[in-house]
Amino acid sequence: MAADVATHSSRDGAGAEAGNRARWVIVAMVFVAIMLNYVDRQILALLKPTLEAEFRWSDQDYANMGTAFQVATAFAFLGTGWFIDRVGLRRGFGIGVGVWSLAGMAHAFATTVTGFLGARVVLGVAESIGTPAAVKSAATYFNHRDRQIALGIGNTAPNVGAVLTPALIPPLAVAFGWQSAFLLAGGLGLVWVAVWFALRVRPVALDAVAAAPVRWRDILSSRRTLAIAIAKVLSDQVWFFMLLWLPDLFHRLFGLQQGTLGWPIALTYGLAAMGAISGGVLPARLMARGWSVNAARKSALLVYALLVTPVPLVMSVDSPWSAALLLGLGLFAHQGFSTNVFGLATDVTPARAVGSTIGIAAFCGNLGSIGMIQFQAWALAHGLGYTPALVICATSYLLALGFIQLLIPRIVAVEHDGENRGDAPAIIAH
Repeated sequence: MAADVATHSSRDGAGAEAGNRARWVIVAMVFVAIMLNYVDRQILALLKPTLEAEFRWSDQDYANMGTAFQVATAFAFLGTGWFIDRVGLRRGFGIGVGVWSLAGMAHAFATTVTGFLGARVVLGVAESIGTPAAVKSAATYFNHRDRQIALGIGNTAPNVGAVLTPALIPPLAVAFGWQSAFLLAGGLGLVWVAVWFALRVRPVALDAVAAAPVRWRDILSSRRTLAIAIAKVLSDQVWFFMLLWLPDLFHRLFGLQQGTLGWPIALTYGLAAMGAISGGVLPARLMARGWSVNAARKSALLVYALLVTPVPLVMSVDSPWSAALLLGLGLFAHQGFSTNVFGLATDVTPARAVGSTIGIAAFCGNLGSIGMIQFQAWALAHGLGYTPALVICATSYLLALGFIQLLIPRIVAVEHDGENRGDAPAIIAH
């Protein structure tokens, strides 16, 4: 870590102003990293018809690839959250993005189901860095109110990636071959790593700057951790179901082919991006009007839990665009809810332990999602279609909010070392 302690008040003021602006560069970097993370994930789903024909995959082969990715990601979360807290945000995030970019590029050289499975496993392990690193970045570089906006912006990244990927990947694959899609996305990730290591930005939460030991017993025994983990299980199963099966749903219901599949899906994830932004803005505005953290956070969660309930109606529409709007409303609600679950984690967890807490919760969420992925393959094999899974999606968020209320009856925000203190030294660290 580099450090520079300011000694003159005028320099303190100028440095603080520059530091405030520079913190939003961190938001931009996190945004790009997570966007590329989801581009890498979604390419396989979008190229499913092409790869299925070339390599003679079955639906079960495809589900097994999704399961391998989820299992690898889930168990990696047990280590990557700790890794980010232990070695520091700067090194940990950079290493993670570098490894997942190389793993993404490795897909271009796979020729068998086993080869794709291996690439998916490495990709899943490395990409698990993204979630705890993104949330820890918000807790490290922003005060409590601005943190909500930073989380909202950061949480739009998966959706922007999910919008750009269906719009760009199918035409790219048609023009230059499916391998080009994996190579381009991975190459952009390596460029990101070079820029990330060149940055130096002033933190807000001084307790999150350096590598820190983490007492897992305290984190695992906390009712707050349990609440966040349950909320991640119930909401992540919906997100990963949509991410893996949405292209196939449009293909089966409306006969959309590779060249026309992308645009309805892009609309769906475009609405999801708006939900992520609103998920940061809504509680921040409520707090600015004098609402308590508890009231603002839980009111926002309730709004989004209710908005997702119409999703099963997608089975009764006859237009892919109507379906995209309904599914988009569901993902709008998901991302608003997810942003507030991340916000809840930063509300109740010291910044030095945010990475580990989110890592444990994300482990539970990813592992829980495997059941949904496999259930959908079973439902298709038995002629049940997508209706049962969509009903599960519609009810998951209200159930998650019920558990949050049971385990955290009143949210009381923790104060991070160095936050909101005028006498804190101006430490440049990232």
